[in-house]
Amino acid sequence: MSESDTDNRDGTGTRRPLPGTGDGTRAVRAGLPEPVKHEPTLPGPVFAAHFHLPGEPTGPYTYGRDENPTWTHLERAIGELEAPGQDDVETLVFASGMAAISSVLFSQLRAGDVAVLPDDGYQALPLVRTQLEAYGIEVRTAPTGGDAQLDVLDGAALLWIETPSNPGLDVCDVRRLADAAHARGVLVAVDNTLATPLGQRPLDLGADFSVASGTKQLTGHGDVLLGYVAGRDAEAMAAVRRWRKIVGAIPGPMEAWLAHRSIATLQLRVDRQNATALKVAEALRARPEITGLRYPGLPDDPSHKIASQQMRRYGCVVSFTLPTRALADRFLDALRLVEGATSFGGVRSTAERRGRWGGDAVPEGFIRLSVGAEDPDDLVADLLRALEESAG
Repeated sequence: MSESDTDNRDGTGTRRPLPGTGDGTRAVRAGLPEPVKHEPTLPGPVFAAHFHLPGEPTGPYTYGRDENPTWTHLERAIGELEAPGQDDVETLVFASGMAAISSVLFSQLRAGDVAVLPDDGYQALPLVRTQLEAYGIEVRTAPTGGDAQLDVLDGAALLWIETPSNPGLDVCDVRRLADAAHARGVLVAVDNTLATPLGQRPLDLGADFSVASGTKQLTGHGDVLLGYVAGRDAEAMAAVRRWRKIVGAIPGPMEAWLAHRSIATLQLRVDRQNATALKVAEALRARPEITGLRYPGLPDDPSHKIASQQMRRYGCVVSFTLPTRALADRFLDALRLVEGATSFGGVRSTAERRGRWGGDAVPEGFIRLSVGAEDPDDLVADLLRALEESAG
């Protein structure tokens, strides 16, 4: 099926071609059911713990922990973004990004297996490592940069990639790692949270799973906790689905509906935030007090070459280091358009000193800045003013 025939089915499985292949068209139309006269374009959330089910338990909807029509529309929407025109890709939504991550790791790994994780990835991964090891699974780690995970692949069952890494923004060559892993019989999962499907398509780069927190830029408003897993191997995805059912890590219908509604503006938000992030990075690198500035979209960033080969957009996160913890705290306090908060990807800019959590191997003055949808000139002016005020 061509990209112009993107899957867009209602609960009965009826197929309707989706004209156009642009990201904006796809984001606005993704996952919508067949139009029905007098019915809403995007049906409201279905609040149901159970469904009418006389006779044999057949059909798409039986019990609320297994399936929900609101999830179905959202899952198809995300699938159309992650793998346009590919009918063999399945997407499953979860209650959070960590629920999605856990579903892959714990459904695919067994006692005695080896998992390879990044040692510079999301802050919760060390907690995941502890739990994996408690189940008798060996965990090896290596940095994201330089494709260092290649060095510890032998004998592994699953390779977990996070690119760009959070919060350091290193990038690895997904296709190179996936090819090397598959040659050794290793499954590959890519955390695509920071890039979003509009920035990077891991399944097209050879990954078996594309996993993400929809809490971040995918939904973009800081009001939904959500995660998802997309993959094309039916057996592997059946195990992920079974894990979701066993654990019950399901999203509420309201959250799923809000997420689907929010995806309609994804391309608009991503393009605005990415363009502004580049302007912010360019402005900050001229500041003498800033070191370690990272943004993959900068031509001189260490990750730019690889990122430009596999990414279509570079993300909304900029990271940098100020000389001291005290200066970093003063800088954050002086900001007016940037909220002090964790997470990233929202329409309102946020920033935090990541060292305050104690889980990232970063300097005390390390700042992760998530660039929002404010006017670029206003945001740059606020950042530069805060740097001047905090210097005294």
